[in-house]
Parts: sequence; structure tokens; C-alpha cells
Amino acid sequence: MKIYHDRIDINPDIMLGKPVIKGTRIPVELIVRKMGEGASAEDLLNGYPNLKKEDIQAALIYAADNLANELAIYLDTGT
Repeated sequence: MKIYHDRIDINPDIMLGKPVIKGTRIPVELIVRKMGEGASAEDLLNGYPNLKKEDIQAALIYAADNLANELAIYLDTGT
């Protein structure tokens, strides 16, 4: 079982099916983007009171796992 299994939810009725922190409408994408823009975990915890440190860790691991399994297909366009 993945470490984020209990913390990440994908439901077509919540945020159009984007992965979110369970029990919230906080998308994994938002957490990763904010951290990429320089926000710290503490900033996120202060800005989103329902968020826990473990939620942030789960979001980052979820994103990393999805990138690790991403398949890139390169096409020769002939130009």
C-alpha cells in the first residue's frame, strides 16, 4: 500500500476528480505548486488549518510517484 493511500482522495464529485487531501478540497497540485514557489510546509499549515504535515508529505510522494511512472513518447516530426 502506498504511504499516501489514506490521505489522498480522487473523486469525480470533488474538484472535478483532481487528487485532493481527503476530507478537504485542497488539491495535491496546489500543495506542490506552492512549495515550488517557495512556500514552506509551515506556511501551508498556517494558511490551511485543516492540513497536517503528513498531508503535505503524502502530496509530495503522490506527485513524485506519478512523475516516476510518467511515459514520454517522442515523435519525429520530420522537420
